[in-house]
Amino acid sequence: MTNNLASRDCIPCKGGVPPLEAESIQNLLTQLGNGWHAIDDHHLHKEFRLKDFVEALAFTNRVGVIAEEQNHHPDIYLAWGKVGITIWTHKIDGLTESDFVFAAKCGEVFGS
Repeated sequence: MTNNLASRDCIPCKGGVPPLEAESIQNLLTQLGNGWHAIDDHHLHKEFRLKDFVEALAFTNRVGVIAEEQNHHPDIYLAWGKVGITIWTHKIDGLTESDFVFAAKCGEVFGS
């Protein structure tokens, strides 16, 4: 199912729409799998483990390219051997389907 989400494009949010509710979030989260968590039904988070700093930086840069292509920008935490990614739609201060699409694209880049 992740490939289905990953194959879609993020749709820019213009505001004025409600954030996803818990049931929809859980449904989309099951499609993501592999370590993604919905925190307080507000944002998605996952920590990716990598071999060392160089691999973590390379992964961060690949996610950055996708963020620019999709015009959907996550918060990224880079450290030696790990990258934390937090995603939500700032315009509505909550989650949209595009957040899950972006998360799936990150997972695809990582290979999970």
